[in-house]
Amino acid sequence: MEIISRTRIVDLLKREDFGAMVNVKGWVRTRRGSKKVNFIALNDGSTINNVQLVVDLGEFDEELLKKITTGACISVNGVLTESMGKGQNAEIQVKEIEVLGVCDSSFPLQKKGHSLEFLREIAHLRPRTNTFGAVFRIRHNMAYAIHKYFHDRGFFYFHTPLITGSDAEGAGEMFQVTTLDLNNVPKDENGKINYKEDFFGKEANLTVSGQLEGELAATALGAIYTFGPTFRAENSNTPRHLAEFWMIEPEVAFNDNNDNMNLAEDFIKYCVQWALDNCMDDLKFLNEHFDKGLIERLQGVVKVEFKRATYTEGIKVLEEAVAKGHKFEFPVYWGADLASEHERFLVEEHYKRPVIMTDYPKEIKAFYMKQNEDGKTVRGMDVLFPKIGEIIGGSEREVDYDTLMQRVEENHIPLKDMWWYLDTRKYGSCPHSGFGLGFERLLLFVTGMSNIRDVIPFPRTPNNADF
Repeated sequence: MEIISRTRIVDLLKREDFGAMVNVKGWVRTRRGSKKVNFIALNDGSTINNVQLVVDLGEFDEELLKKITTGACISVNGVLTESMGKGQNAEIQVKEIEVLGVCDSSFPLQKKGHSLEFLREIAHLRPRTNTFGAVFRIRHNMAYAIHKYFHDRGFFYFHTPLITGSDAEGAGEMFQVTTLDLNNVPKDENGKINYKEDFFGKEANLTVSGQLEGELAATALGAIYTFGPTFRAENSNTPRHLAEFWMIEPEVAFNDNNDNMNLAEDFIKYCVQWALDNCMDDLKFLNEHFDKGLIERLQGVVKVEFKRATYTEGIKVLEEAVAKGHKFEFPVYWGADLASEHERFLVEEHYKRPVIMTDYPKEIKAFYMKQNEDGKTVRGMDVLFPKIGEIIGGSEREVDYDTLMQRVEENHIPLKDMWWYLDTRKYGSCPHSGFGLGFERLLLFVTGMSNIRDVIPFPRTPNNADF
């Protein structure tokens, strides 16, 4: 087979130098035709769109052609020609074919549609489908947009540890990291596990957040962001929870909560606009097959100003809705932690736009949030989105040493794990704010998928770590 430089299909479909000899490599999606001519749809993952290969059966060995089945990997040389069919400019008149990888007849991804639940069972193959090719190309673009957004604005990308001795959220739902022999765990004189014999000489866990370490960096570098995996050992089998997921956490010295809200709104609009500008082919596919209102909803978020409302105002709206007969599964009262159904009601039915909710009761928020003068609420802010509910959570941080110490004690957080964090409040502390964006929550919104397990390549959930 003549050696010709490979052209990616995404680039080939834009070419107009018809008559040129080209090479493409990829996987067969479909093969159809008559006894004389076959049409092969080939995809290499660079785009949602296939290139059509036109094969004159009289020019090829029958045994070779038998190997070209759905899922097979082939390399093709041929002449780039103008397509007479709808939907694409170019196709290839095939001159040479090499089968790089045959595909067994048991290949589970045939032309008929497959349920997303079934595809989760074959996560090693689902990236080859149109749906997951689109989702994972968008995932890449969102990651790139995030790094570009912060880099262009003078933020520094800061790597925080995955293994930690502290629980940033105070929730206690953490995966333990140990090298101890679980069949013969060493005990101390009181019969408790002797962690001094463990690798780190103390109890260690996988992190739930890089925020606390991010705060240290912000008070040195000014503006930083983290972007990495986080872990929660929460036994939640819901469409919105994963045990392993990715978080983006900017932290900015000298920002108050108002600055924090401005940053969150600008940041998330930038990411959505990036998807509209750079992922339209994939968005059109997802809009057509999964969520008819996807593109319109994305465009709507970029255009509108987010509504800013206090928690107290939000509770009042919800209570009025209940009084008028609206049924919520979870109760509504001042002091309640808002459920997703409450957040979505405020966004989708009342304000009809994304909402930034502020000034939550301190009892339902993390210990590090700065308290307001009323002594009851904190300068927290959550960004609430249609179809998702909370997509961003953040706050202005408490910088007063004594107030922070009081909150640590009230939340029964061991000082042995938090001394270094408190230390920063003694040595040139400054006002600072930040937030966390769950990457997969953003992807749920941008792709229109309904289950968070379908926006991460290999979901980790209770009883599921097969791939």
